[in-house]
Amino acid sequence: MDALELVRQIGSVEEIERTAESCSGDAIPAFNTHIHLPPNFSAFETVREAIEQAAAEGLKVLGAGNYYDFSVYEPFAEGCRRRGVFPLFSTEIITLDEPLLHKGIRINDPGNPGKMYLCGKGIRRWAALSPRGQELLAAIRRNDAERMRQMIGKMSEHFRRCGLLIELDDRAVIQRVVRRHRCEPSTVTLQERHAAQAFQEVFFEKVSPNERIERLTALFGTAPKSRPEDAVGIQNEIRSHLMKAGKPCFVPETFLSPAQAEELIGHLGGIVCYPVLADGSSPVCEFEASPEELAKTLLQRGYWMAEFISLRNSPEVLVRYVRTLRQAGIAVTVGTEHNTLEKPPLKPACLKGMPLPEEVKTLFWEGTCVLAAHQFLSAHGKEGFVCSKEMSDDTRRCARIERFARLGAAVLKRYFEKASQG
Repeated sequence: MDALELVRQIGSVEEIERTAESCSGDAIPAFNTHIHLPPNFSAFETVREAIEQAAAEGLKVLGAGNYYDFSVYEPFAEGCRRRGVFPLFSTEIITLDEPLLHKGIRINDPGNPGKMYLCGKGIRRWAALSPRGQELLAAIRRNDAERMRQMIGKMSEHFRRCGLLIELDDRAVIQRVVRRHRCEPSTVTLQERHAAQAFQEVFFEKVSPNERIERLTALFGTAPKSRPEDAVGIQNEIRSHLMKAGKPCFVPETFLSPAQAEELIGHLGGIVCYPVLADGSSPVCEFEASPEELAKTLLQRGYWMAEFISLRNSPEVLVRYVRTLRQAGIAVTVGTEHNTLEKPPLKPACLKGMPLPEEVKTLFWEGTCVLAAHQFLSAHGKEGFVCSKEMSDDTRRCARIERFARLGAAVLKRYFEKASQG
């Protein structure tokens, strides 16, 4: 089934609009607007595994935010339909803000000034992308592929110099991803985590546990902190000791500018969304140091939505940032990413598993409903949440969020009713 046909089948725009006012006050279900699905680096082996865990935890809405290939969204949509879960389709793009780089300002990457993650939420045009959109997406894929080719080559040479013959190149790492997730090679966007996992796996095959600390010390130039049998820990240390800026296997990245990423998100029919790190970094990144200034800056850039990976944040800080952004007329959402091999619950929580404060949970659900409305309207060829003509002041922006949230609640209610009827 066409991923967006699933959304269109909910009903006509006029029909859903008539029922929107009656949906306020309904109980808030569990939801998550941002995870990564394989073949992106993911906690999950398969799309089905992610959906089954969501259903087992009682999630009713699940959003995928993959990098640079969206072929997985068709099986994702169909799997969600079978389990009565509403799918959200998004993407994540890494950009470089040159002016902020030169000023040394960290944005939402604590280790790299000027590096900015942006999300495109509620995308829909990936199957019929415009020529300009294809050009931008191809540039990202080409730049990423060349960087990973060079980095994996440097990794193999570094291991060889340290007495370990690990014959991996980019094609071999892609084939490992293909075997793991049973996917087509063309759908794989290699990430640093893929390479680190491949080198860790071959290292474990070649080196016995009682020799690993000594060998890793030679590779890293310092003793590892991870136990010799801790695969995930050693993968993370391979990245931090060998692949990051200033390390022996580092290769500089070539990024789109924020403006180009915004353009691509527009061609995909999505909402530009800023991922907030907040106290996920210590100290907080300069770009985000004040939630009031962050709200002002996001609005100046035309970013009407922000997303939190709340597992990074204390409840107190989360309340402060979420409340401030929403009062400024910026819709807010929440996810878990699940972009490492650790597998926490899909239901978002705060740092150390503390529950989301009720105020924050309510605002995150509102943002989730905005996304559902945007996807629904876009699937019907209507204008979604990206229009700026009503966003000249806080009051109008907030009213627009509330209107879209009511419509999205009606969309979700109808979807769940249809799902329960089989």
